[in-house]
Order: sequence, then C-alpha cells, then structure tokens
Amino acid sequence: MKDSDLIPSLVAGLLLFSPVLPAKELRDIELRRLFEPTPAERRAERAGRVYIYEGLREDDISRALREQFDRVNSMMFIRVQPSPTASGRGPVEGPTPVYYQDDGC
Repeated sequence: MKDSDLIPSLVAGLLLFSPVLPAKELRDIELRRLFEPTPAERRAERAGRVYIYEGLREDDISRALREQFDRVNSMMFIRVQPSPTASGRGPVEGPTPVYYQDDGC
C-alpha cells in the first residue's frame, strides 16, 4: 500500500474522532477571546488576523464595540442572535428558541 492510499483514511479518521464543543463551551471561549484576549491573540490581531465570532448575542457585540473599540478591525460577527428586547419578543417561558440574523452570505 502506498502512502497516498493512506491519506483519505487518515483524513476520515481525524474527522470522525475530532471533538465537537457544545454550544455553551464554544460561546464561553469566544466571549473570553472577545473581552480578555491573550497577549498572543493581541499580537495576531495587530499583525492583521481577523477572528470570526459566530452566534453571539447582540448584547455581547454591542458591549464589545463599546469596550474593545480599538480591536474592531480584527472582529467579524456572523449568525448574530438578536436580543429579545431588540427583536420585540418579550420573555419566553420554557426553553428559549434560538434565532439568528442571516445576511444571506
């Protein structure tokens, strides 16, 4: 068997066993990065790296734009969750459905 024959099997194995973070853990990581970036993350941003934040709430983004204004050029937000007050929906009893704004891109 040639090495080139092993590559598809290795890729499939990596995809099959790669960990998937639950939504809350991913959100926690993104909020930490947004509001408390490490020195290495700051250096990467100064070098031109842009981080794409996915599924954050409007309230978190508004706070970031106020508090982290000097870093705005390094941020991109997709699949934004509207806040209940901004969207006109009041408090919802039971499990809260998740809505995303979608710009169609």
